[in-house]
Amino acid sequence: MSAVVQIPKSTKALVLRKSALATKPVYHDAVLEERPIPELKPGQVLVRIHAAAFNHRDHWIRKGLYPGIGFGSVIGGDGAGLVIASADRHDPLLQKRVFFVPMRGWERDPEAPETSFYVLGGGKKTPLGTFAQYVVVERDQVIPTPDHLDDVHAAAWPIGAVTAWRATMVNGQVKKGDNVLITGIGGGVALVALQLCVARGANVYVTSGNEDKIRKAVELGAKGGVSYKADDWPSQLAVLLKKNGASSLNAVIDAGGGDILRKTSSILKQGGRVVVFGMHTSPRVTMTMREVLKNQKLLGSTMGSKQDLIDATNFLAQHRIVPVVSDVLDGLESAERGFEILEREEHFGKVVLRIVPDSPKTFPAKL
Repeated sequence: MSAVVQIPKSTKALVLRKSALATKPVYHDAVLEERPIPELKPGQVLVRIHAAAFNHRDHWIRKGLYPGIGFGSVIGGDGAGLVIASADRHDPLLQKRVFFVPMRGWERDPEAPETSFYVLGGGKKTPLGTFAQYVVVERDQVIPTPDHLDDVHAAAWPIGAVTAWRATMVNGQVKKGDNVLITGIGGGVALVALQLCVARGANVYVTSGNEDKIRKAVELGAKGGVSYKADDWPSQLAVLLKKNGASSLNAVIDAGGGDILRKTSSILKQGGRVVVFGMHTSPRVTMTMREVLKNQKLLGSTMGSKQDLIDATNFLAQHRIVPVVSDVLDGLESAERGFEILEREEHFGKVVLRIVPDSPKTFPAKL
């Protein structure tokens, strides 16, 4: 006879509230509140959250720098845990470990979202977020967690994974033997991109403003890296490529924007691709006739589809990739420390809240 699962009536959740202080620059409040758990509707499950990961998006929302902010919504797009209840008492997902699909509106179209696209956490489109003890969600919007991952590392996976997969494998078309540059190593997306490309068999180079982050990237499989603080970093990278028997890059995976195409054009092969998934340097990306005449391609890449995330997860399971986690903080009460870590930008990998203290032990990052 199966044990009766006690379904909680309420959950603690970290909720976005408009800043009570008229500070400049603005920094909205993240308030821990008690909320009722809604009754399950057909097609829904209740997930007990074991871990939830921070993204820079969460920080930008509190700074008022992200569109579609929704006060009163729960913060967080990445989370993992255990399905403890379902509207269908015979649901095969019951008592299975899962992680959340962090976006809506893009199921499988290879080019772009089918409908209005949005990301979970802190937005107007839905009050749903992962920084909570329990979350009610559609059963087709969770994915079984691969057996080799604990919940902390599963929570560190979804947003970074779907963004990196689409940037590298779909838009960058990275394949075995390619020479690939990943800029700004240390952030969650860039690190997943590094792990994916190395597992694919590509030769990966990185940039960072921190020599220690370059060293750690090499430990994860990069061939080498250069500091983007040096004005001549493209020339330094050209020397590094030549040292390793290569003459040019096949692809650049970039989070900065700005003049990345101009800077890398001389070391990017004819027909090479520059895939931009962020704008940390500038929201404007420049392209000149020089790049056009070389048939070099500039591609925008924003997150990806649910099918992209499934494909990335299958690849992760096949190669037993473990996402890089920088800091693990215990309890929703520790969330403010997580935001402080994001502000300092000294972390190498994801910052994760462990919401259930007895969640499984963690594993070191590896390929």
